[in-house]
Amino acid sequence: MFKNLVRSLVVASFLVAGLAGAAVTDEDFVLSTTRNLLNLCTVSADDPRAKEAIQMCEGYMLGAYHFYLATNAGKDSMNLVCLPNPAPTRNEAAAMFVAWARANSQHMNEAPVDSEFRFLSEKWPCKK
Repeated sequence: MFKNLVRSLVVASFLVAGLAGAAVTDEDFVLSTTRNLLNLCTVSADDPRAKEAIQMCEGYMLGAYHFYLATNAGKDSMNLVCLPNPAPTRNEAAAMFVAWARANSQHMNEAPVDSEFRFLSEKWPCKK
């Protein structure tokens, strides 16, 4: 389910290219900040490293989510994210993430994994 969400974010981010406004840099691939992740995810299709940027974006987000799932498997797990069924469409998910990022620019210098889960847990919190 999350794989579809991530692909949706990546595909739609390609469609909204230009949000980052500049070519991706070597620093973006280090992924120190949320801004780096957004630069990779919103890379312009004509950027010479567009393919690598999109793959890094998708791989990072999916890897973080898979780690979350693995560490929260079990009866005493702490579920932060409960995606709906059915999951949002590609365009819906991407629009939600982009809107969240724009509305929450104060998180751009934070670790990208923190912003990813801040978005996911705000958008799809688990019922307690």
